[in-house]
Amino acid sequence: MDGKTYDSLKIENIVASGVIADEINLADIAEKIDGCELNTKRFPGAVYRIDEPRMASLIFSSGKVVLTGIRNESALQDGLEIILKSLKEAGVKTLDVPKVAVTNIVCSYDIGKFINLNRVVATLSLEAIEYEPEQFPGLVYRIKDPKIVALLFSSGKIILTGGKNLDDVRRGLDFLEERLENILKEQK
Repeated sequence: MDGKTYDSLKIENIVASGVIADEINLADIAEKIDGCELNTKRFPGAVYRIDEPRMASLIFSSGKVVLTGIRNESALQDGLEIILKSLKEAGVKTLDVPKVAVTNIVCSYDIGKFINLNRVVATLSLEAIEYEPEQFPGLVYRIKDPKIVALLFSSGKIILTGGKNLDDVRRGLDFLEERLENILKEQK
């Protein structure tokens, strides 16, 4: 990477998933852990929300977990430790080394310029682009490497999703800005 900084790049959500135990008695943990809810008529797992760091975890009887609502990478580890501690205190035998990894990072970015989405379509028409303004106001650009989906809006706002780490997101943004560079220059 060329050392470019993306000051307005903001993490909106990190989703992680994996295995933290061989099995979990959901009714038991819902009863013993404050903030843990179980309603099997609506959802097959327990929902455990914590406030600091703010996140929600979906816990399944298989021992699998999905963590969401995370705003930075250190909060993921801190939140996972709180969840594991709560489960252990409720009598769950957790794995010595939980196998939890980031599956998706959603970021927002503002390039600070209006984007003529029709011009983007006309210029890059042979690439992985979807734009149907009657259905959705954003242009969907599927980047192959890294595998990132970018939603571009005429306001200059961009949503990037699909990254497994911030380096992927930044590389996707570098690729996108390179592809848009001439289009944005021509708009002036």
